[in-house]
Amino acid sequence: MLFRDGKSNSFPDIDPNQATSNILTNNHLTLGIEQITGDLPAYINFHADTLIFHFPSFLDPKNVVLEILEDVPVTPQLLAACQSLYEKGYKLALDDFDFDEKWAPFYPIIDIIKIDVLQFSIIEISKLVRKLAGLNVTLLAEKVETSQQFERLKMLGFTLFQGYFFARPEMLKQRKITTAKQNILELISQASQIELNIDKISEIFAIDPGLTYKLLRFINSPTYGSSQEITSLKHALAYIGQVELKKFIALLALSDLSSDKNPEIMRLSLVRAKFCEKIALSRFENENPPKAFLTGILSLIDGILDHELEYVLGVLPIHEGIKSALRSEQCDLGDYLSLVRKIEQGLWAEAEKIANTITLDSEICFQAYKDSLSWADEMLSSGT
Repeated sequence: MLFRDGKSNSFPDIDPNQATSNILTNNHLTLGIEQITGDLPAYINFHADTLIFHFPSFLDPKNVVLEILEDVPVTPQLLAACQSLYEKGYKLALDDFDFDEKWAPFYPIIDIIKIDVLQFSIIEISKLVRKLAGLNVTLLAEKVETSQQFERLKMLGFTLFQGYFFARPEMLKQRKITTAKQNILELISQASQIELNIDKISEIFAIDPGLTYKLLRFINSPTYGSSQEITSLKHALAYIGQVELKKFIALLALSDLSSDKNPEIMRLSLVRAKFCEKIALSRFENENPPKAFLTGILSLIDGILDHELEYVLGVLPIHEGIKSALRSEQCDLGDYLSLVRKIEQGLWAEAEKIANTITLDSEICFQAYKDSLSWADEMLSSGT
């Protein structure tokens, strides 16, 4: 978790200890850290004073990793404070590790060493990592931007990664979209139409019987709360209606397309889909077809298919409004997508500015995000 403010998405000119305090006390984060991170540990920056005065002690050690910033003064007081926190069960990480020997006394209590891989060449990283051999630490690579970097760093012993490599197209491959994937894209196209072509959808499902099974698992999940079991595509259409069925078909299509990707890309797409839908409904917009939901669920489609966005939009016959939003053009759907991205980055002031622009109460906005996180996790647990 990073404290960021203003349009530059950079660290503001305030005391680092205050920044950490803002992260933990900001009203928008009262959702619960574990809910924001999907029950994964949150990595939180701590400066010297916040560690020395045991500021993290009110956090559950199972939910956080305490990051010691690279520019803190190394003092006996800091070492003693970190030792105490370590003995209480907290995991400690050295952030933006610079391989300076001043950190040697900390090694016995450090669980994770984070290395900014953009600061070094891959050869330099290989040599530097060898210096850490023998330490009982986990290596985490920060700012991993490409799949090629990811693969090379895995070979060097890194097991944890941060960055947008999972959500961006891997342009080196320029893989042709296969017939199977074209069929899945046709499902998304159908979901964006006012009237579903059940015969066409049934043809696609007949080619891959597993799709029907997956679709029914999603629809029959406890999250949806159906009072009776849905047993077929036509049954689903009759029971839940076209609009809801379109959402599930889009969800199914994305799940199938992203099966070989980092699972976080599916979670992020689902959160965005539900969030955009909730914002559209809060503004009383007609959602047939469910354009806002589809905008969110397709927001990472270029990274999923490993192709430039314009190429994907060229082969994906969806509503022009959705295409405009995916291109980050000015429109309501584009505003919803911009809004959820600002929230993901913790840019609360910019998020509230967008909310005000579209006449949306900020509390409704942040509650929608909280609900979307829960919904995405529940859908993933029931559909896999």
